[in-house]
Amino acid sequence: MGYREVAEKDHHARTMSLGAEKPNTKTSPLPTSKKRTSSWSDIWLKNTTPLKNVIFAMQLASPKDSKFKPTHKTLIPNWANIDRTSLLSDEILLEILAKLPESQRKPNSLVCKRWLNLQGRLVRSLKVLDWSFLHSGRLISRFPNLNQVDMLYGSLISDQNSGILLSYRMFSFHTGSEFSPKQRVSESNFKLLPPEVVDRGLDALSSGCPNLRKLVVIGASEMGLLSVAEECPTLQELELHKCSDNVLRGIAACENLQVLKLVANVEGLYSSVVSDIGLTILAQGCTRLVKLELCGCEGSFDGIKAIGQCCQMLEELTFCDHRMDGGWLAALSYCENLKTLRFQSCKRIETIPGPEEYLGACPALERLHLQKCQLRDKKSVRALFMVCGAAREIVFQDCWGLDNDMFRLASTCRRVKFLSLEGCSVLTTEGLESVILPWKELECLRVVSCKNIKDKEISPALSTLFSTLKELQWRPDTKSLLPSSVFGTSIGKKGSRFFRKTRDLKMLFDDQNLLLDFIHR
Repeated sequence: MGYREVAEKDHHARTMSLGAEKPNTKTSPLPTSKKRTSSWSDIWLKNTTPLKNVIFAMQLASPKDSKFKPTHKTLIPNWANIDRTSLLSDEILLEILAKLPESQRKPNSLVCKRWLNLQGRLVRSLKVLDWSFLHSGRLISRFPNLNQVDMLYGSLISDQNSGILLSYRMFSFHTGSEFSPKQRVSESNFKLLPPEVVDRGLDALSSGCPNLRKLVVIGASEMGLLSVAEECPTLQELELHKCSDNVLRGIAACENLQVLKLVANVEGLYSSVVSDIGLTILAQGCTRLVKLELCGCEGSFDGIKAIGQCCQMLEELTFCDHRMDGGWLAALSYCENLKTLRFQSCKRIETIPGPEEYLGACPALERLHLQKCQLRDKKSVRALFMVCGAAREIVFQDCWGLDNDMFRLASTCRRVKFLSLEGCSVLTTEGLESVILPWKELECLRVVSCKNIKDKEISPALSTLFSTLKELQWRPDTKSLLPSSVFGTSIGKKGSRFFRKTRDLKMLFDDQNLLLDFIHR
């Protein structure tokens, strides 16, 4: 091939390459072609964010023991070892834990320290068993939102290494092996923390729990209770053991106190004095009391009168093993809004009731309850029923000395709608009938474990009265439960006999024998 032929081929090749070049839009008269659209593969490769999300989701869905390990790096390394609840705020996690039942809250507090602290913020009520836990400040840091605290058992000094648990009255504490079952419980077996130690605990508690609403304490002094009154303005319920007149000066500053229980004397354990002085101080300071319970307290007419005149909102008054002087019962007439009057474990109701013309009645009284009381003095029992003449509900439970003559004194109360007799072993059917037959407004009758009230002694007049009652529970001669044949019916729900006003029942009760058969059926 000659030189000329080679040069022509080279010129032809350069001409072809120039023809394949993109024409200039400014000089070329020909229209340009449209721009080629991007393919899905180009978009997928350029935008890698969706791809990473897909790979991340596939990694989460893959089993942990998979043999195929991804070659790329995950967005969140070691995801399986991260606590996912850490992404939740304390407020959200608290709402979740608060919806759990009580049985699951304690096990959940063992998950981690954060859950333990959050669970402590949900606790509202607590009994202090170890005083050092309170004195060290750990109780406040562990449970910052407490509103009910019981410091009673934490104030007792007992041998924790002893396996002997002694229960006496309302207390249970450990005692040494030297104690004998025949030995009488005394103050030597019952030791309390010094008042200054209790005051320091109250100061720490009141400063850490300003929203305290209920407090149970024993052995505190006036200064300790003053710190509680100043730091806890929302305190509404207080139970104070081993209190005296001087101590009551401290709680007189609790202006919003509504429920108060004073325990001055517990036979065999401790004794202190609450007299008219303390009751007057209490009445002048705590004017918003609604419920008051006096256990082992002394006093007389003046103290109860001060409570009635100052505490105008008082609706419930309880005397437990009281040591009141003669004549105090007449002061109850000053409690104009009193609705419930209770006597518990009282050896006597009144020693010298005084002339009957000086005994006023409680106009708003609705309920009179006597539990485990000794009713042996007719004058005091008569005075009690005269003061409670407007009562609609009367309850006797395990009262000694309630015979027919004593029970007939209750006929003074003519507006009774509910009567309950339990454990009155001396009362007979005749005595019961003589009192309840004149009560035209009686609707409910409950007679349980009164062995001298016999079914065979029921008269036709009494059986007719039974037919008019809305509710009757009649088990006078036994404490056993109703037979299983009545379970699941309306009779077996409360272990009672219910009688309704129907024509068939009235015809049934016209015959005494049919009545007795209906009761024992």
